[in-house]
Amino acid sequence: MASRSSGSQVRLAELVAAISLGIDLGFGQPMEHVLRQCLIALRLADRIGLDEPRRAAVYYTALLINVGCHSDAYEQAKWFGDDFKAKAIKYDHDMDSIVGQLTGAARLLGSGNPPLRRVRVGLEFAISGHREVDGMLEHHAARARALGEQLGLPDTVLAALNAAYERWDGRGLPSGLKAEEMPLEARLSQLAEYVEVAHRLGGVGAAQALARKRAGKQFDPRLAALIVSDGDTLLGGLDDVSSWNAVIDAEPALAVMLSPERLDAALHALADFSDLKSPYTIGHSRAVAELAARGGEQMGLSTGEVTQLRHAGLVHDFGRLGVSNAIWDKRGPLGAGEWERVRMYPYVTERILRQSQALAPLGAIAVQHRERLDGTGYPRALSGGAVSLAARILSAADAYQAMREPRPHRDARSPEQAASELRGEVKAGRMDAGVVEAVLGAAGHRVQRRREGPAGLTWREVEVLRLLARGYSNKEIAQRLLISPKTAGNHIDHIYTKIDASTRATAAFFAMRHGLLPEEEFAQPGLAAPRVAAAT
Repeated sequence: MASRSSGSQVRLAELVAAISLGIDLGFGQPMEHVLRQCLIALRLADRIGLDEPRRAAVYYTALLINVGCHSDAYEQAKWFGDDFKAKAIKYDHDMDSIVGQLTGAARLLGSGNPPLRRVRVGLEFAISGHREVDGMLEHHAARARALGEQLGLPDTVLAALNAAYERWDGRGLPSGLKAEEMPLEARLSQLAEYVEVAHRLGGVGAAQALARKRAGKQFDPRLAALIVSDGDTLLGGLDDVSSWNAVIDAEPALAVMLSPERLDAALHALADFSDLKSPYTIGHSRAVAELAARGGEQMGLSTGEVTQLRHAGLVHDFGRLGVSNAIWDKRGPLGAGEWERVRMYPYVTERILRQSQALAPLGAIAVQHRERLDGTGYPRALSGGAVSLAARILSAADAYQAMREPRPHRDARSPEQAASELRGEVKAGRMDAGVVEAVLGAAGHRVQRRREGPAGLTWREVEVLRLLARGYSNKEIAQRLLISPKTAGNHIDHIYTKIDASTRATAAFFAMRHGLLPEEEFAQPGLAAPRVAAAT
């Protein structure tokens, strides 16, 4: 269900909640695990009477407490076989200490390899590999704090994020804080995190047993006692509400609305966050976003459309968090099952972003960036005009940038090789020629000068004209081209001015006279005709 946010402004709570869904994926947990732990933490905060500023700190801490844990997924998969499995042992109820968790991870060394190879991995790890994971938990906390700083969160939240792996008994990391030296926000969030997993798997009784067992050790005994004595109330009804809406509705007073500048900065932080998933994708999303935006400008998109395209580029790979690095960083060919996981990641991106009414348009573009015009792409095998212009631009920018970067199975392509392969996609009918040339021009390649459409129409205006001639309303045109009705109306006004028309019939006649309709007769390279239902 979409949130009830109105307008195009994004609330900080929506952005952070969206990040939390990505955190769930990285731990192999069902989506909304973090949202539910946030609700539990807030209920505990209300029970002990925290004021609004402290409650706000609990809110953001609970949503981000594990945000740094995927940043070394590459090393986790390298040594333990699968980064999801390596992180999932965190919730093994038999592990009640940091040492226990590290011992559990050691049992996974070399997982997925033949016995002899597992032994070899174990020896390599003992000799030198352990240096790659030494201090891993401290690094997770530091990276969570760094993201909090980028999002402009207060010092109380930053301190709590830095203490994510401390323990009440002083046996935690990185500083060995003991008892009330540990920030209250971290104590509440940590308890809520583990209790959520226990409750989801075993009900209230399991959650109470966990709280009782770890009270005075990992957990603040006073807070754990509340779960033990009043678990039915504190954990009641979690399955009966939409976690997303409940968390957004529970946002502290004076909801923070992100200004355009702050939203842009936050989305850049989110891009860096997702790109840390693998060393092969460092900086990828930023580069794709800028290349797509420049390509959009060359294609005649409006300023608002270019901004939206840039933002979609920043978040287009967020769903990669839902696929193990055992797949992303594999040097050999992927198996059929592994490919199926890969083919779903754009859908996961959309699923995360569509929860927010303000972020959903970015997800609608991002989900199509792996589609191809001939229907061979994924996740939905869309073809022709079903792939929006913005998605075609993003697709070309993503493909070009990916080829310019190294991957586990190949070296980086040269600019000339990348351009040649991208043009090969055009010849094969998979990519839009005009879009590819615009993106290559934005990347600094020499391209053939693309003539304008008749009467100086941009290619976006040609798309609008075709739909207008078919009798589609402003709203229907906007839905098909993934733009706002107001933008569609502006395009129509410009079209009427350029072609000296004032009615749909006159515009349709102009389109037919200049070979723009029917679509199949329009031979100008670079614009795949939208496949719309003919008006009958």
